[in-house]
Amino acid sequence: MGAYLFLFPRSRVIVLLPILFFPLFFELPAATYLGFWVLTQVFSGTLSLASPTDVGGVAWWAHVGGFGVGILLQFLFVKRAGTYRRPSRDEYGIVNAWLPVRYWENYR
Repeated sequence: MGAYLFLFPRSRVIVLLPILFFPLFFELPAATYLGFWVLTQVFSGTLSLASPTDVGGVAWWAHVGGFGVGILLQFLFVKRAGTYRRPSRDEYGIVNAWLPVRYWENYR
Protein backbone atom coordinates (compact mmCIF):
# COMPACT_ATOMS: atom_id res chain seq x y z
CA MET A 1 0.00 0.00 0.00
CA GLY A 2 2.91 2.30 0.60
CA ALA A 3 4.19 1.70 -2.93
CA TYR A 4 0.68 2.30 -4.31
CA LEU A 5 0.59 5.66 -2.55
CA PHE A 6 3.78 6.76 -4.30
CA LEU A 7 3.08 5.19 -7.69
CA PHE A 8 -0.51 6.40 -8.07
CA PRO A 9 -0.85 9.52 -5.88
CA ARG A 10 -3.80 11.02 -7.80
CA SER A 11 -5.81 7.83 -8.28
CA ARG A 12 -9.20 7.28 -6.70
CA VAL A 13 -10.44 4.15 -4.97
CA ILE A 14 -13.99 2.90 -4.49
CA VAL A 15 -14.78 2.41 -0.81
CA LEU A 16 -17.55 0.29 0.70
CA LEU A 17 -19.17 1.61 3.86
CA PRO A 18 -21.73 -0.84 5.25
CA ILE A 19 -24.59 0.89 7.07
CA LEU A 20 -26.58 -1.88 8.74
CA PHE A 21 -27.57 -4.04 5.75
CA PHE A 22 -27.18 -1.33 3.12
CA PRO A 23 -23.84 -1.00 1.33
CA LEU A 24 -22.78 2.55 0.51
CA PHE A 25 -20.18 2.89 -2.25
CA PHE A 26 -18.28 6.11 -2.87
CA GLU A 27 -14.96 7.29 -4.28
CA LEU A 28 -12.10 8.71 -2.29
CA PRO A 29 -8.64 9.87 -3.31
CA ALA A 30 -6.18 7.04 -2.67
CA ALA A 31 -3.97 9.33 -0.58
CA THR A 32 -6.89 10.10 1.76
CA TYR A 33 -7.83 6.46 2.17
CA LEU A 34 -4.25 5.27 2.70
CA GLY A 35 -3.55 8.10 5.15
CA PHE A 36 -6.61 7.11 7.16
CA TRP A 37 -5.60 3.44 6.98
CA VAL A 38 -2.06 4.11 8.25
CA LEU A 39 -3.34 6.28 11.08
CA THR A 40 -5.76 3.57 12.20
CA GLN A 41 -2.97 0.98 12.14
CA VAL A 42 -0.62 3.19 14.18
CA PHE A 43 -3.41 4.18 16.58
CA SER A 44 -4.49 0.56 17.11
CA GLY A 45 -0.90 -0.58 17.57
CA THR A 46 -0.28 2.14 20.13
CA LEU A 47 -3.45 1.25 22.04
CA SER A 48 -2.44 -2.42 22.08
CA LEU A 49 0.81 -1.44 23.81
CA ALA A 50 -1.12 0.38 26.53
CA SER A 51 -2.92 -2.74 27.72
CA PRO A 52 -0.67 -5.12 29.70
CA THR A 53 -2.89 -8.15 29.03
CA ASP A 54 -3.28 -7.68 25.28
CA VAL A 55 -0.42 -9.12 23.23
CA GLY A 56 -2.10 -8.88 19.83
CA GLY A 57 -0.39 -5.67 18.73
CA VAL A 58 2.16 -7.45 16.55
CA ALA A 59 -0.17 -7.51 13.54
CA TRP A 60 -0.84 -3.78 13.72
CA TRP A 61 2.87 -2.97 13.72
CA ALA A 62 3.49 -5.50 10.94
CA HIS A 63 1.03 -3.57 8.77
CA VAL A 64 2.76 -0.28 9.57
CA GLY A 65 6.16 -1.83 8.85
CA GLY A 66 4.92 -3.31 5.57
CA PHE A 67 3.61 0.09 4.53
CA GLY A 68 7.01 1.68 5.22
CA VAL A 69 8.94 -1.12 3.51
CA GLY A 70 6.64 -0.84 0.48
CA ILE A 71 7.54 2.84 0.20
CA LEU A 72 11.25 2.09 0.42
CA LEU A 73 11.33 -0.91 -1.92
CA GLN A 74 9.36 0.76 -4.68
CA PHE A 75 12.30 3.15 -5.11
CA LEU A 76 14.54 0.12 -5.76
CA PHE A 77 12.32 -2.05 -7.95
CA VAL A 78 10.10 0.28 -9.99
CA LYS A 79 11.35 1.85 -13.18
CA ARG A 80 10.51 5.50 -13.58
CA ALA A 81 8.45 6.79 -16.49
CA GLY A 82 11.42 7.95 -18.56
CA THR A 83 13.11 4.56 -18.63
CA TYR A 84 10.38 2.63 -20.46
CA ARG A 85 10.59 2.31 -24.23
CA ARG A 86 7.51 2.38 -26.38
CA PRO A 87 6.91 -0.82 -28.35
CA SER A 88 6.85 -0.53 -32.13
CA ARG A 89 3.53 -0.59 -33.99
CA ASP A 90 3.50 -4.34 -34.68
CA GLU A 91 6.10 -5.63 -32.24
CA TYR A 92 3.90 -8.46 -31.05
CA GLY A 93 2.50 -9.36 -34.49
CA ILE A 94 -1.13 -8.68 -33.69
CA VAL A 95 -2.02 -5.94 -36.18
CA ASN A 96 -2.88 -8.40 -38.97
CA ALA A 97 -3.86 -11.31 -36.76
CA TRP A 98 -7.49 -11.09 -37.89
CA LEU A 99 -6.66 -11.63 -41.57
CA PRO A 100 -7.41 -15.03 -43.14
CA VAL A 101 -4.46 -17.34 -43.70
CA ARG A 102 -4.36 -16.82 -47.51
CA TYR A 103 -3.50 -13.11 -47.01
CA TRP A 104 -0.56 -13.71 -44.67
CA GLU A 105 1.91 -14.34 -47.48
CA ASN A 106 1.54 -10.70 -48.58
CA TYR A 107 2.45 -9.38 -45.11
CA ARG A 108 5.51 -11.49 -44.29
